[in-house]
Amino acid sequence: MPEKESVAVTVDGRRLQVSNLDKVMYPATETTKGEVLNYYARIAPVLLPLLADRPVTRIRWPHGVAGPSFFEKNLPGGAPSWLRTVTVSSSGSRGGGDTIRYPVVEDTAGLTYLVNLASLELHVPQWRFDADGRPLPPDRMVIDLDPGSPAGLHECARLALDVRERLEAIGLRCAPVTSGSKGMQLYARLPGEQDADTIREVARQVAQDLTKLHPDRVVWKMTKSLRPGKVLLDWSQNTAAKTTICPWSMRGRETPTVAAPRTWAEVERGAQDRDALRQLDIDEVLARVARDGDVFSAQLEG
Repeated sequence: MPEKESVAVTVDGRRLQVSNLDKVMYPATETTKGEVLNYYARIAPVLLPLLADRPVTRIRWPHGVAGPSFFEKNLPGGAPSWLRTVTVSSSGSRGGGDTIRYPVVEDTAGLTYLVNLASLELHVPQWRFDADGRPLPPDRMVIDLDPGSPAGLHECARLALDVRERLEAIGLRCAPVTSGSKGMQLYARLPGEQDADTIREVARQVAQDLTKLHPDRVVWKMTKSLRPGKVLLDWSQNTAAKTTICPWSMRGRETPTVAAPRTWAEVERGAQDRDALRQLDIDEVLARVARDGDVFSAQLEG
């Protein structure tokens, strides 16, 4: 079927042009750009609250996942005037410019605009902007569990239970997300009273403590030579300048997997049975949300 160059659609009362809906973005599954846009439109009710008031960085695959990708902070020219943007200092960022103009996604129309640019992955920091565009203290902590081969998701699940216990001991409830790649993330809700450096140090201490307890299966340093067969507890993504894949976002992998919120019951089964836990694709995630609703927020809120 030939690609259609551009189609006009109305989303949230906004008139948008979406292009190349028949372009294959995931050759292994023949998933098209139209199917990617459909996923994001359907997942929007649970995704948008996690994007709200946060600067969105994107990884774009203009020619699909078989082609090259690039990481993007600045919003490109030609963006619609109704799309909210916040301009901040780019000190220490790649590119060397004076400022970065970030998109802030408030509705399905803004989401559709970014995804139409082949932004398969949406990444956000652990903090939000206030109404005047000033960064607030982080309202979440994230700990990334990254397995070094031959360790995998089973080893991550075992360690996730240890991390949960540590966080609960300091009064933090956390929610698990299988990353859509190799590992997992654990998110803990914060009251928004401490700066990013303080939260990063808390996460680092958790990682160090668990490495001391389980040196045969955990590592907290980034040194690659230390990682084979172990799980890296990456505490550094709490730095104010860093962004992490947003829960419910697609991933630019061979197949259309998702950074999928999971239940603790699933993680517990995965810790017992090596074959009980795996990454999920877009169809599985949509079916789960239709059945179970927003398990991510439910687990953080208790």
